[in-house]
Amino acid sequence: MLELAITVARRAAAIISAAAANPAALQVRAKKPDDYVTQVDLASEQTIVSALLAAHPDHAVRSEESAQLLGAPGADHVWIIDPLDGTTNFIHGYPAYAVSMALAVRGRVEIG
Repeated sequence: MLELAITVARRAAAIISAAAANPAALQVRAKKPDDYVTQVDLASEQTIVSALLAAHPDHAVRSEESAQLLGAPGADHVWIIDPLDGTTNFIHGYPAYAVSMALAVRGRVEIG
């Protein structure tokens, strides 16, 4: 599972890195005051969710950007992701952001 997480995080990081090279093209919207989402957050999320559920359709994914649990309802394995942790830093060009992922098995975080 750790190898899967690393592989998937690197795919999402490639999307983020490519977007960081062209900050003028960012599309930003406020979810609430001082809490933003970009098309990069959403593209990173889609990449992560698709890859995790393709590898393990019996798992579920909880993402900061989605309002719902994705994947298998009642799954013992739940991936917890923030596809672009540090969106505000990213928007402002500060290089302090990351792809954050963890896997909880029956409610206990096993990897992250």
